[in-house]
Amino acid sequence: MSPAPSTRRPGLAPPAARQGPGRMPPALVDALDLVVARRAAGALPGDRRAAGMGTGTELAQLRPYEIGDDVRQLDAAATARTGVPHVRVHVPERTLTTWLVLDVSASMAFGTADRLKADVAEGVARVVGRVATRRGGRLAVLTAGGPERLLAPHTGPHAQVALHRVLAEGVAMDDSVEGDSMGRVLHRTGRLARHPGLVIVVSDFRGERDWAKPLRSITRRHRVLAVEVRDPREMELPDTGHLSLVDPESGELLEVDTSSSALRKHFAEAAAAERAEVATELRHAHARHVVLSTRGDWLRDLGRALR
Repeated sequence: MSPAPSTRRPGLAPPAARQGPGRMPPALVDALDLVVARRAAGALPGDRRAAGMGTGTELAQLRPYEIGDDVRQLDAAATARTGVPHVRVHVPERTLTTWLVLDVSASMAFGTADRLKADVAEGVARVVGRVATRRGGRLAVLTAGGPERLLAPHTGPHAQVALHRVLAEGVAMDDSVEGDSMGRVLHRTGRLARHPGLVIVVSDFRGERDWAKPLRSITRRHRVLAVEVRDPREMELPDTGHLSLVDPESGELLEVDTSSSALRKHFAEAAAAERAEVATELRHAHARHVVLSTRGDWLRDLGRALR
């Protein structure tokens, strides 16, 4: 399904090299359904018991009919057995709310392999949207790193259409775009998500690392899945001579000579150390950490990582 058309928002645009998430076979998405819900969320809609009694699938009790009871809840077997009308009272089900926090900062427009990081993030968001609303659950969306976007929790087709509109808007065009950092967005998510649910953060986790503390706060109440998207060139420099590099987050320009083996080694060591620090922060926050690449089949990698 293609993203729904949307009105262009100032500061956002689809990346010029956009490839899209690629093939998403329905069978693979369906296979991820229970995996994501059980392993990441810990409970499916209907697995959570609300207080009191009401409409649901689990029987709480059979009791004699009282004036005002819903006649549709009459139990034919119990009524015939006792000769007195009986009704079935069920335990109410509480649907699971999934909060999707999507990184739309300028660095997500980077990619040197099969697709951009934004393409992988889009694919993950689509899978999350389908899984989150499949059993009557609700989906809420917040964006970080660009113009503020908040979609209140909704279920069904409405949530899907709204998500596709957000994805179609693209990512921040450059470092001049003002937007909330990941830390501020996660802090807002913690205030809005009052009932236990699932929080999925899709980001490259680059730039300002103000997200660690609010993420730890969120994991006290919610299950958290952190999906980190990487590109191979962020971990190692190719030997291509002199390069002019621009940091999309800060706009800083740097001239480097990639023919230097010492420079390439130092870069690889620094990149590995920086990613290790991110992994440590996520582990300390008790978030489930999954790493996806712009190279290869991200959907299969997601499925393998969540087994």
